[in-house]
Amino acid sequence: MSQVMGDTDYGLVGESYSRVRRTDPRIAALVHDALGDARTVVNVGAGAGSYEPESRHVLPVEPSSAMRAQRPAHLAPAIHGVAEALPFDDDSVDAAMAMVTLHQWPDPVAGLREMRRVARGPVVVLTFDGDELGRLWLMDYVPELRRAEAGRYPAIKTITDALGPGTEVHSVPIPIDCVDGFTEAFYARPESFLDPAVRRAQSAWTFLEPGVAERAMAELEADLTSGAWDEKYGSHRTQPDFHGAVRLIVGN
Repeated sequence: MSQVMGDTDYGLVGESYSRVRRTDPRIAALVHDALGDARTVVNVGAGAGSYEPESRHVLPVEPSSAMRAQRPAHLAPAIHGVAEALPFDDDSVDAAMAMVTLHQWPDPVAGLREMRRVARGPVVVLTFDGDELGRLWLMDYVPELRRAEAGRYPAIKTITDALGPGTEVHSVPIPIDCVDGFTEAFYARPESFLDPAVRRAQSAWTFLEPGVAERAMAELEADLTSGAWDEKYGSHRTQPDFHGAVRLIVGN
């Protein structure tokens, strides 16, 4: 039986995550640095465990059974729970983290306030700025994807207001060989989007009307074959990193 959490059915899309959505070590270094010297960390919307610091005591919280089942054996089992009602006392952990998950929460502000409640130290959030999604060339092929995504991500100001004064927002450079398979990770590898498994690991595609993805991928494949894509966007293939919509937000 499929299980719906937030706005995505992870019974359908979760199976691709462990293969396509892996921890990128360069992004992980930024996340772990933002956690400071925290020894105990709550990971909210923990999924399969991406970006969890293995050298610290992590308390993962995840509502989806499909995602909990994909956690590697060397990571702590996830607690069944939701962001809006974390099962921890006030100031009970050193830090809290949420990695590309806020857009799945029914009430992101309530979830962020819960993270702030339980963490004595930093609250670290990896997310996307919906206003900057158009930086990726893919949106020229699938403008419907941009519209669907922009409406899902909480505004950056909403996040910073919830976390309080002194919250910092950092743009995250995406390396050319990024192994975390969100859409911007493939800015230099356009052929990857033709793989249905890659798209299944990116939940935004599930919000498109029937036939839209197929039409867009047919256009992309034709442009790759003819050379039209490389003529217009080919410089991306050798661009060492990409500054798009990914943001690291740190509430101290």
